[in-house]
Amino acid sequence: MERRPGVPRLLREINDRSALDLLLASGPLTRGQIGEMTGLSKVTASQTLARLEERGLVEVVGEQGGGRGPNAALYAIVSSSAYVAGLDVGPELVTTAIADINGETVAELTVSPGGHEDPVAVVHSAVVKACRSAKVALSRLRSVVIGTPGVVDPRTGDVRFSFDLPGWHEGIHEALARDLRREVRIENDVNLAAIAERSAGIAHDADDFVLVWVGRGLGLAVMLGGRLHRGRSGSAGEIGYLPVPGVPLAEDIRSLPGRLPSLAGGLQSLVSVEAVTELAETYGFSGSSKAECVAAAVDAGAEGEPLLDEVAARLALGVASVCVVLDPGLVVLGGEVSRAGGSALATRVEEAVARICPIRPQVVTSAVEGNPVLRGAVLAALNHAREEVFSA
Repeated sequence: MERRPGVPRLLREINDRSALDLLLASGPLTRGQIGEMTGLSKVTASQTLARLEERGLVEVVGEQGGGRGPNAALYAIVSSSAYVAGLDVGPELVTTAIADINGETVAELTVSPGGHEDPVAVVHSAVVKACRSAKVALSRLRSVVIGTPGVVDPRTGDVRFSFDLPGWHEGIHEALARDLRREVRIENDVNLAAIAERSAGIAHDADDFVLVWVGRGLGLAVMLGGRLHRGRSGSAGEIGYLPVPGVPLAEDIRSLPGRLPSLAGGLQSLVSVEAVTELAETYGFSGSSKAECVAAAVDAGAEGEPLLDEVAARLALGVASVCVVLDPGLVVLGGEVSRAGGSALATRVEEAVARICPIRPQVVTSAVEGNPVLRGAVLAALNHAREEVFSA
């Protein structure tokens, strides 16, 4: 028989990873429970736990009684074996969360850039302050994921352009990694919200769905086969540019030297802050933002239904266009406007889509608690850190 010296080592690695994944999902557990749930023998389960203890990845956290003989030791992953940082970077505020390897948030901090336009200085300050609040040394961060509005090139990791963050440009990704001295990923904020939605929201474990972000701006994340579809250049989901009947085209969408792309025209012009607040005024509602106008319409009951119908009809133009191409089955509405509209808005969007295209997707409101962009950033950072730490 041909000898395969690498097989025992491979089996040990597989067993170790199986036990770690199980403890992440279901821990703390006893040796016997780990053996039963992974199919490992008692001897193999003991050897696996001994290796993981030696590597500093698992520890005994208690005992479980109830059977004959001595109590069984309960094992759990050492929470301090690695930390990650997730950031939600906007033009006015930067929110940073520090989480341990189990995904528990140990600190969350929101700061203002304070007029600083240098992305490296802004991120460095935010991460350092969050680490200080968490009492975690910067050197212990294994991964940093940053969510930003705009188009992120999946090939280079750089922001190609962002209306809200003009200082973010080519070379920032490398500069951030060099400054923080560790792996840094920049990701579109709506894509991160979709990651959070699939992990802990209404789209839990859904392989195919789209998330339509309706906030100050308009965006889309596409999840197909359980994976984000970013497109070749990272521009998948820029539905603000979608041509719609009766609205001028967004003709100037390419960056020119010294000039930012324009968002005039297209679907964005129908659901912009100005468009929705002006529309709300014609129905007798006012507010400083789209979300305030929509919330006022919901609170008004029957009197607010005409405004909700019109907003839903406008959003349905974009949703229907996406659905006839992708047929995702599930459409999640996220962002502050969607939260303000709730089920009243989601139901109307679903009905409006069904009226104008042959597909009737289920349209629901996001169920992620807290900041979904920040939650997605932490989840993405954890995924990378766990691969690195557990495979070491």
